[in-house]
Formats: sequence, C-alpha cells, structure tokens
Amino acid sequence: MTEQHTTGPVSAPPEDAAPQPAVDEQGAARAAAFAADPLAANPFAAPQAPEVPAAPKDRRKLFAALRWTAAVLVFAAVGTGVAYEVTQPERTDIPGLSTKADGRWTFPRLAKPALPPGAALPFAEDNPDGIHYAGLTELLLPAPSGSAPDSTLKLEKDGVVTVDTFLEEYDATGRGKMKEQFANEGLRQIVARGWTTPDGTRTRVYLLRFHASGFVDNFKGCGALATLNGVARLQSDDAWMRAKSSQRTELGQDGAYSGPSARSASDVTLYREAKPTGDEQTALACLQSGDIQAVVLQNRKDEVAAVPLHQTVILQLQLLG
Repeated sequence: MTEQHTTGPVSAPPEDAAPQPAVDEQGAARAAAFAADPLAANPFAAPQAPEVPAAPKDRRKLFAALRWTAAVLVFAAVGTGVAYEVTQPERTDIPGLSTKADGRWTFPRLAKPALPPGAALPFAEDNPDGIHYAGLTELLLPAPSGSAPDSTLKLEKDGVVTVDTFLEEYDATGRGKMKEQFANEGLRQIVARGWTTPDGTRTRVYLLRFHASGFVDNFKGCGALATLNGVARLQSDDAWMRAKSSQRTELGQDGAYSGPSARSASDVTLYREAKPTGDEQTALACLQSGDIQAVVLQNRKDEVAAVPLHQTVILQLQLLG
C-alpha cells in the first residue's frame, strides 16, 4: 500500500526555539563582495552573457518599410532607364549618327528594299550603269521622328508626283523648258516625300528616275545656276565643301561629310541661298546615283541648319547605294 503524503500549512517555529547562530564578520564580508561582483567572489562561476536590450516593437515594421522604399526606388530607376532607351535610342544605333547631340534628327533604322529575283545591285560588276531595280518609293528616305507630313506637297498614289508639281519648286520662267527636257531626255517617274520638323525646317526629297544614267547627266535642275522659286542666287555650301575635301568620315558639329564612298561623294553638290535671304533661307542638294537623280530642298526661317541638311543628304545617298 502506497504511503500518502499531504501538504499542510507550514507552522512557525516555536517561540522557545533556539536562536540561529549569527553570521561571523568574515562571512558577512564575503556575502557583500559576492553581491557586488559574483565573478570576483567566485572565480569558478560561469560568466553571464551581457543583457541585450529588447528591440523596439516597431523595428520590424521600420525595416520592412525601408526594404519596400528601396525596391520602389530601384524599379523607378529601371523604368526611367527603359523609357529613355525607347524614346532616345543609342545614337550609335541610328544610321549616320555618333553619340553627340548636335541637332541631328532621329530617323528610323534604314534598310535597303528587296530586289526582284535575279536583279543586280546598283553599281555591281554586272550593273555598271547603276540601274536601280527596286521600287522608287522604297528608295525614299523616311521622315524623321517628331516631324509632320508636308501638307502642301501634292502627292499621288505611292508618293508619285507629277512633273508640274515638281516644277513648282522652280521659277515660273524656266518651267516650260525643263518640262520639254524631261519629255525628250528619258524621264520615267518622280516620287517625293516631305516633312516639317518642330524647329520649322521644311524638307522635300524628290527622286527622279531616268531610262539610263546618261540622261541624268543632262538634268538642268541642279547647280549654282538653278532657278529655284523665290531664290535670287545660289552659292556652294562651304561647310560641305570643306568636309568633302578633307575626306572626313564623321558628321560633326560643322556638318562634316560621311558617305559610303568617294565616288558617291563626287556625285553630291550642295548649295545655299546667298544672303541677304529675306525671312527664310533655301538650300538645294543634288545627288546623282546611276539612273536616279535625287533633289533635296530645305527651307528654314533665318538660316538652314547645316547638320540636319547634311544628315538628310547622307542618309538618302546611302539608300541609293
């Protein structure tokens, strides 16, 4: 049988119990020392870890807020970078451009049109006359970003313009003779594209296709003696001439020449309206490439800017090959 124990109240010691012996003075001193510094009083005791203050209750919330703030800043920075890449592509990725922002326009990436099966490239060994077999409209330089189509340019289907529309760029006194020359000297077709940029520059690019390159040599609409509508006198574009003569290969602040070959460079001439010009200046560029004669015209208040003019000419030249 298991013995049971009960717990009852603890009785106080009897009043006549013998008194406890008093602690001697040496023991009292040791007790006081132990209370003040337990390690010093007992060198064999294990050291106690220092107390670590409790973290504030809202510290976790603070750390979480900081992490989210950092994440938001990172995503904002990445998003800004992506938007910049979309709206401002690397200038080295844009045809004819370097990294300097010097007033150049942003054009779509250029691509030469596909040729009919078996057709030769212009100026290939089996095509020395430079005949272009691609569609003429496909060889037109596209308009730069941010520009608006020129509503004053009268276009037919597929960018075709009539001879009369093209001749409106020239003085009325010489139009009849030029029209007769077109009829007698193998003109096949004219296409055009025009745009106006936010700085007010109005650009028209015309491509005239002839039956052969020999007819292009007889075109009278270019040169210092060309009678443009409203222009008293033309003079050579000095910046272009300096760049071409120095054979520079980068389009810099002064509009230095850059083109696919020296042969093509010799087939390009640029002219500006001589001062005084009135409210706006006119610039004329003539590009001869095999059976195609390109005519680029720009007008701008006060003065035509050199860099976008030269850039337009260079890119159109590259498309023509």
